[in-house]
Amino acid sequence: MSKIHVSYNQIHSMIKETVDAMHLNDDFQPDIMVAIGGGGFIPARILRTFLKKKNNKNISIQAIGLSLYEDLEIWKAAHKDDTQEPVANEPEVIKTQWLNFDSSETSLIGRNILIVDEVDDTRRTLAYAVRELAKDLEKESAKLREQGLEVPETKIGVFVLHNKLKEKREQLPDEIMNGRYFACKQMPDQWLVYPWDALDIEEHTEKSKENTY
Repeated sequence: MSKIHVSYNQIHSMIKETVDAMHLNDDFQPDIMVAIGGGGFIPARILRTFLKKKNNKNISIQAIGLSLYEDLEIWKAAHKDDTQEPVANEPEVIKTQWLNFDSSETSLIGRNILIVDEVDDTRRTLAYAVRELAKDLEKESAKLREQGLEVPETKIGVFVLHNKLKEKREQLPDEIMNGRYFACKQMPDQWLVYPWDALDIEEHTEKSKENTY
């Protein structure tokens, strides 16, 4: 599988173009981001530059940690399995860091939440993040209803740098895919190398100039 090196400048430009082209500030209007570590951290920070402030404050970025890719790469190397079919002992997504719903500062009820990651590959990590977040939101909503309070609508969206056009292992809810899914680039199933993984950033940047996708 060929490698595609992506530079910081390319990422900065594609994020700006996507915010404008997909009318992120006018339509979805995110007011909080949830970045999936570690690939979603830098894209979320760049994305915040192009999002409108809320009440004269920058959009908040919350961090979550999910473990799949590191274990999955080890698993793939051991099994040499290129099939798209799930295998019984394939690594599961697990939480390594999650949101603290006991803090009022991180309350997500009534917010437009934008989950940010670097790539939509098999979609397992993104689907897990959406599913677990929805569970927590329902628990928080139930507490409000028990108090006789009205629960404002909460919306979840997804933002990725790249969506690989391949069969996905899991799916996202229709309400996300129909208007709340934002991918900067649609691309074939190729090996992406991001600048935050580079050992030699100058060499990486030079290789990124070969991009034709």
